[in-house]
Amino acid sequence: MESLTYRGSTSDFSRFKSGIIIKSPMKVWAGNPNRKKLEEEMEEAISFERRILEKLGSHLRIVPYLGAHAPSRGILLTEASHGNLQAYIDFNNAAINNSLRWKWSVQAVEAVAYVHRQGVIHSDLRPENYLVHATGELSLDLWLCDFGGSRCDELGFNVHHLPDEPFFDPRMPWESTPATDIFSLGSIVYTTLTGYWPYREGPPPVTVEDKNAYETHVNEMFAAGIFPDVSMLRGGKVIKGCWDHQYKTVEEVLWAIKSEMVTLEK
Repeated sequence: MESLTYRGSTSDFSRFKSGIIIKSPMKVWAGNPNRKKLEEEMEEAISFERRILEKLGSHLRIVPYLGAHAPSRGILLTEASHGNLQAYIDFNNAAINNSLRWKWSVQAVEAVAYVHRQGVIHSDLRPENYLVHATGELSLDLWLCDFGGSRCDELGFNVHHLPDEPFFDPRMPWESTPATDIFSLGSIVYTTLTGYWPYREGPPPVTVEDKNAYETHVNEMFAAGIFPDVSMLRGGKVIKGCWDHQYKTVEEVLWAIKSEMVTLEK
């Protein structure tokens, strides 16, 4: 197996074979006094994600789940051909045409609408958790992934995970609800259409200092109900509607963004 450079917050990734990756619990340093507890938590997160993926089943907008991998206590997933959406935007922003940005915006919402219909709240929506995959010679489409922090009342799972800035509304209670995902979609569509996070004119922050400064500024603005001006941005009404909690369900967001796309095509 080939180790991959990408690591999640609780997971390691390796290539099982061409087109298939293993997501397994992250290895903890042997000298860590909390090693056993941390390893148990990471194994539990993978087990939880497996059950969520089994519940979601096969869908065009969800990363294909291929079963459990007993030796690693992990799960097998189809490998996306073009990595995650955030990385793709960071490296190809100038080359992404508006038609593709709109298609991805719709697909991002479609994925969450499906997840909510299955009784699952993702709770960590951000461009990094969408994968870009070539489904044909000229077609790049999105898959939603990383359900380790999701909420599913039917399965009795709620790890109380919430998104990072700028995908969380600090005005909301610290509780994962459908409104959590809807707000996140506003920032995801904004990023997809503009190429940048709200209140950011470049790639996401990398250093701790830059990240802290950015998060502080975004929190202050969002807490005051002040958002980037999207009045002149095509799709801005949908983005602002998510930020202002205008939509009660993701189905309403999906209808709104599809309607906006039809209007733009006329």
